Amino acid sequence: MRGILIAGDRSGSGKTSISLALAALLSREMTVQTFKVGMDYIDPSYLTGVTARPCRNLDTFVMEEPEIRAIFDHGCRGADLALVEGVRGLYEGAEALSEIGSSASVAKILDLPVVLVVNARSITRSAAALVKGFQAFDPDVRICGVILNNVSGRKHIEKTVSAVEHYCGIPVVGSIPRMEEMELAMRHLGLVPFREGQEHEGFRQRIDRVTGLIGEHVDREHFLALAKHFDPGTSDRHLFGAGKAPDLRIGVAYDEAFNFYYADLFDLLSAWGVRVRLFSPLRDPLPDADGYILGGGYPELFLPQLSDNSSLREEILETALRGVPIYAECGGLMYLTDEMVIRAGWKEHPEAASYPMCGVFPGSTTMPARRVVSYVEGTSGAASPMGAAGFRGHEFHYSEVTLPSSTTYAYTLSRGVGISDSGDGAVVKKTLGSYTHLHPVSSRGMFRHFLDCCRKGA
Repeated sequence: MRGILIAGDRSGSGKTSISLALAALLSREMTVQTFKVGMDYIDPSYLTGVTARPCRNLDTFVMEEPEIRAIFDHGCRGADLALVEGVRGLYEGAEALSEIGSSASVAKILDLPVVLVVNARSITRSAAALVKGFQAFDPDVRICGVILNNVSGRKHIEKTVSAVEHYCGIPVVGSIPRMEEMELAMRHLGLVPFREGQEHEGFRQRIDRVTGLIGEHVDREHFLALAKHFDPGTSDRHLFGAGKAPDLRIGVAYDEAFNFYYADLFDLLSAWGVRVRLFSPLRDPLPDADGYILGGGYPELFLPQLSDNSSLREEILETALRGVPIYAECGGLMYLTDEMVIRAGWKEHPEAASYPMCGVFPGSTTMPARRVVSYVEGTSGAASPMGAAGFRGHEFHYSEVTLPSSTTYAYTLSRGVGISDSGDGAVVKKTLGSYTHLHPVSSRGMFRHFLDCCRKGA
């Protein structure tokens, strides 16, 4: 099979729309496995939607090198092309003087060639200087080609392509003109993720439009010729290989409001002997299970429906108080507080409003609040339902959870914000709710400890 990484010269370069369009176009001809650098949920959902294969995340801040290789090898099974979408600019990472967390670090670990998307708006010869600088910054990163974005006509294209190919010695495989129609289509995708099993007529129409527009301006054969040929590895076998017979039932909240899950979670749960029972907090009763996982998402967009399903809210509270293990991340944490308070003027709320939630954690969630986007690093205490461990993860939220000063926190963060003063992972009996998103591969020991708690019962 072949593999390639698409990176940007900066955030907003256009790499997401280009990666999405190429994945969709090439999926018509071959089996494409996509990956996303970083801990994002939205872009992977779109890449999943256009390839019909779960996109998988790769992040060198959160994951060790063997874990990156295992996830990559596992995802590549049965595919003809591995297409990796980078994050932000090629060399942007967690630190100023380190490559950790960057697209470049993933490209080096997996030995993937890089196609650099350059925002060429208002530059021609300077684009060559920019690309030359990217090449020189780290010679171990193999930049093999360029896609120019936001070009404005034949002369602009000719001058820029000529300069890049002459001074940098690599081909320009696409020149995409500025198109308001494409920008509008991408903007309308918004922040609502694609969800398998849901009708997505609007999503399909916009993706088809973006794909058609970009497909006219990228030489797909030339792009594919740049990809590296390789044999898929087998480093995934100890993680995702044949596991134990199912002996555990875990209810997983999954609907329009809760759908932020990394694809590897479901593969690992299956390998660890778990039967997953999906349920919708918007409309379903609580399924009978040995434990529950409430992932992140957008509960704030569905507050009337969540509030109206009072029987489920009561079931969750009663289940938590009985000591049945529950693990909740971000949106799940918000749902488990007493109430969600919306400030006046936010979205479609001209006046302040309050909606009752589950009440497992005696406190409130307020939206909107200060935007928090950060890598997270910390330790989990021995009394945690997730066990004693060090961990790395990610947090991204616009809400604020306020809990009593007597709240027990399982996590102590050395990096990140958490719920309160670097405390995260609020605990009530065997329920844990955190702003931290953990990746199931890098934090597999914590997830296995949670499942052990579920096997022991309430």
